[in-house]
Amino acid sequence: MKEDGDVFKKFRESFSKMDGHFHILEQRVPVELQMEYFKYSEQVKKNKPDWDDFDYATFSESLADPEVTTERKKYILSALATSRQVKAYRVLESYVQEPGQDVRDWAYMALMESRISLESELSDEKQIYISTGLGGKGEKLRFYVLMLSTALKPFLEYQRKVIEREFAYLLSKEDCEIERLTIKEQYVELVFLIPVRANIKLTLDKVIGECNQYGNFLSTIFTITNVKELSGDEIAEIIRKHEENGKASH
Repeated sequence: MKEDGDVFKKFRESFSKMDGHFHILEQRVPVELQMEYFKYSEQVKKNKPDWDDFDYATFSESLADPEVTTERKKYILSALATSRQVKAYRVLESYVQEPGQDVRDWAYMALMESRISLESELSDEKQIYISTGLGGKGEKLRFYVLMLSTALKPFLEYQRKVIEREFAYLLSKEDCEIERLTIKEQYVELVFLIPVRANIKLTLDKVIGECNQYGNFLSTIFTITNVKELSGDEIAEIIRKHEENGKASH
């Protein structure tokens, strides 16, 4: 989403009003696959079988069997996730350590659903599931930010050092974690973790503002998303549009 005050305000308010324990999917699972998983999971719940100990052992063996189809593995993982059984959670927990590549993301989703189901039964606290395409860690969400240089001028060496220094210092003060800070000729890419209740816009505005104390070289308009990292082609398209807008304003 583009930098927009109302969007960020609504985003922050949606979390500030939530009362309960947050569960954030840590892995990067495409949003489309997450939606597919939940639809499938609902169908499995409607036809949930009763299992004994033998079934758990059989399911574990099937998940490790290369001859078992992907569709069968998906069913097993979803069935375990919806069983609300500690044994099922242990099977999933063990499987995600070395999941099959064909059902890796499905397994991550199943483990998350199983964890939430169990905690809902064991605790009176409301369980809140939060998922994005980029995932997160603990009670922090992962975001990708693209920031262009002012007027698309190439960064000077001292400006690069200012960016590295100020981002590291100010984001850590806000309890954020930088996972990647890439400074290219005309733009900066930031991948970072930020607490779910933090004011994202204020945090980024503050960092950009501090950098610009040394020469106003970072644009105050940025692109931020928690769906996926932008590709090189997508970045090039944003720069092209920015150039066109700059020409049109003259």
